[in-house]
Amino acid sequence: MSEPANTAELIARFQLWLSEAGKSEINDPNAMSLATVDADGMPSIRMVLLKHADEAGFVFYTNLGSQKAAELHGNPQAALCFHWKSLQRQVRVQGQVQPVSNAEADAYFASRPRDSRIGAWASKQSQPMQGRFELEKRVAEKALRFNIGEIPRPEFWSGFRVVPSTIEFWEAKPFRLHDRKRYVRQADDAWQGTPLFP
Repeated sequence: MSEPANTAELIARFQLWLSEAGKSEINDPNAMSLATVDADGMPSIRMVLLKHADEAGFVFYTNLGSQKAAELHGNPQAALCFHWKSLQRQVRVQGQVQPVSNAEADAYFASRPRDSRIGAWASKQSQPMQGRFELEKRVAEKALRFNIGEIPRPEFWSGFRVVPSTIEFWEAKPFRLHDRKRYVRQADDAWQGTPLFP
């Protein structure tokens, strides 16, 4: 039996679960697995941090020279999975991916701790390095370069937004009779929810 829903309702439910996870998860309740696909069709997955979620989608940031960024430029589709072990809940998201605006990226970058901004400049993310000293040297060079001045966002660092086409909520229940429901976005931007066997 399908149930209609709208984007605001689904994001509100996600935000509630995320807020509750923030009270019970030891570290990084906003951590999510991000799955992408390379040019040969090989899937790739890693953990990233959700930085913003609203009716427009789910936002994360990265070095644009990274493996994930290259794969998203080649195939702008992704899947996300949030798993909150302490709450026995999971949310899965699939959708198209689009870059965030320069203004969004600038605003988020400016909000990061200074060390994180220097680290963004120093890291050639996903590229081979000769050893840890090479990274430490680059961090020292960038720290010296910016000294106590402002640290602008590098052109090679920005964000992506996953615009959901499906959102699935899963919650553990007694006797393994778990509650699982998948919502699929319709052409008119409404959503149809379908209960699934767990």
